[in-house]
Amino acid sequence: MRRYSTENLRDIILISQSGSGKTSLGEAMLFNAKATTRLGKVLEGTSVLDFEPEEQKRQGSVFSALHSYEWKNKGIILLDTPGDANFVSEVISGLKVCDNAIFVLDAIDSIKPHSELLWKMTTEEGLAKICFVNKMDRERADFGQVLKDIKEILEIRPLPITLPIGKEDGLKGVIDVLKKKAYIYEKDGSGSFKETDVPSDMLDLLDTTYNEVIEDLAEVDDALMEKYLDGGELTQKDISSALSKGLTQGNFLPVFAGSAVLNMGVQPLIDFICQAPSPKDRHIPALTDEKGETKELKPEEEEPFSSYVFKTMSDPYTGKLSLIKCFSGILNPDSQVHNSSRDSKERVGSILSLEGKAQKPLEQIGPGDIFAVAKLKDTKTGDSLLGEPLKFKFPTPEYPEAIMHMAVKPKTKGDEDKILPAFQRLMEEDPVLNVHRDEQTGEFILSGLGQVHIETAVDRLKRKFGVEVELKTPKVPYKETIRAATQVQGKYKKQTGGHGQYGDVWIAVEPLESGKGFEFANKIVGGVIPRQYIPAVNKGVVDAMREGPLGGYPVVDIKVTLYDGSYHDVDSSELAFKIAGSMAFKKAMENCKPVLLEPIMNITVMVPEESMGDVMGDLNSRRAKIEGMESRGKYQELKAKVPMAEVLVYASDLTSITSGRGAFNLSFSHYEEAPQNIQEKIIKEARAQDGK
Repeated sequence: MRRYSTENLRDIILISQSGSGKTSLGEAMLFNAKATTRLGKVLEGTSVLDFEPEEQKRQGSVFSALHSYEWKNKGIILLDTPGDANFVSEVISGLKVCDNAIFVLDAIDSIKPHSELLWKMTTEEGLAKICFVNKMDRERADFGQVLKDIKEILEIRPLPITLPIGKEDGLKGVIDVLKKKAYIYEKDGSGSFKETDVPSDMLDLLDTTYNEVIEDLAEVDDALMEKYLDGGELTQKDISSALSKGLTQGNFLPVFAGSAVLNMGVQPLIDFICQAPSPKDRHIPALTDEKGETKELKPEEEEPFSSYVFKTMSDPYTGKLSLIKCFSGILNPDSQVHNSSRDSKERVGSILSLEGKAQKPLEQIGPGDIFAVAKLKDTKTGDSLLGEPLKFKFPTPEYPEAIMHMAVKPKTKGDEDKILPAFQRLMEEDPVLNVHRDEQTGEFILSGLGQVHIETAVDRLKRKFGVEVELKTPKVPYKETIRAATQVQGKYKKQTGGHGQYGDVWIAVEPLESGKGFEFANKIVGGVIPRQYIPAVNKGVVDAMREGPLGGYPVVDIKVTLYDGSYHDVDSSELAFKIAGSMAFKKAMENCKPVLLEPIMNITVMVPEESMGDVMGDLNSRRAKIEGMESRGKYQELKAKVPMAEVLVYASDLTSITSGRGAFNLSFSHYEEAPQNIQEKIIKEARAQDGK
């Protein structure tokens, strides 16, 4: 049987900006609940949540990790997610399957741009949110400032459930505001503490905070507010009910203070989680079919089985592992389910509970359970698995577009055929990661959310599949076009011993508006060129357009009109007219004032106010055209258009300029003519590479 009923389950996602100590908090929670035997340390490589080699190398989370523990007869499933913006897709997937979020903030740096993004995503998904202000033992820790930032930046009322006793190296413990008790901790990381009276120098702060918290709780319910205004005391039952209701409705943000590394202030948080919403308190997303019709299910065991695959883990030896959230119904080992996303049957063998890298078999799962199944044949991330052969499926999340692109080249020639299949396996794990072969440049392009994202993918490629590649800056996909019109003849005549070759065409070439591509018009009259040869002329022109005269880049935004020519009854052929069309086009390009086009990108940059001047100066040096700025709390959002060539490695440069506090995204805008000096430089480099 299952270990916990749905009402006694709690699904919790741990999220934070990178470096806030989120994984360390998860380790402390597991240790205090005796789910682990020692307090894992990220920096020492002993974390049970950061167990992958890439995570230990970088000393930070790269992948989501599952673990669970029991506390006060509640089953708690923890999903630890990366805080680095390079791996935000792991958070996006995790938010689809959890009911509650623990938002970890750094007591020193407070709320950064990525924290705001994570908060917005969590709010949109409707999760109940709890906050833990970590690193209260560090220099410059400021609990009061974090509370102020929560109210101003996140625009929600902070509800301090605990207050720190001391700060920096003088941190001793925490005060439970509602119980008006102090907990003084041992500094050995054991989590041991003794309950005592509140220090006299903190009584005034406690009274003020307590009254504010009680007033905020009373506002959750009209009856409680009436009782409060009449001077009545709220009972512990009143308080507990108001906390649960307000948490579910998002009326406020319960805030806890402490130090995860020292295991201080963590236990009150674990206690509070038991009051968080269970899967039964959360509405299941509606299933939809291709016609837009919906199907509603309830998180009950009696309902048909429904589940969502939110993550795939690929291993060259053990195969594929699918991580799944059950929304309704029950599932037993050795069952058959229907993949409604792919309209196929899947056989479920063992059902597994993940505890870090350890796997334990489960006898049955039900609503709210998060579990794993190995070696599903067709199933991929984002698929819906149902107990009935229906064509309804759960909505899938939108992932950010890749903003950094690098060319990858195999270190050994024998690995060239292995690159795409190996990357395909990695792409099953990471929905943002993308690999394709650029038709224009012939390079394999690896796309991701930043330098770290791409480098990690390359590390995994080597470790999992034995394929080593080199990274280099990709070639910019320049194009060529014309600024003048002309008319030319292309004549191909070749005499051999037998039949010769003869094709004669006259074409008019003229520029089109930007983005129009290519048009071919047939204006032949009187049969001067037989109808069957017209497509060959078109093909000859298209083939010639693949390499323009300036740097060998594709030619775009032109119109070619075939208006005259001649043919030979015996010697004419499709090949001859194809060659004639190609010759005519190449000749025309010499007379049409060819120019070089460069791709222009939309860029949005989020930067701290103090870095704004440096970032703008840097963008101006990259030939960016600033389009606007907007204030976002302590940050500025800057929008601009910038040539792709200038931002190929912008991620690392922005990190350097802003000390890691800046963020940006890119999207393609359009092509435009490059400045003359830039054109000359690009053409010179292109011809040098071709040996011209």
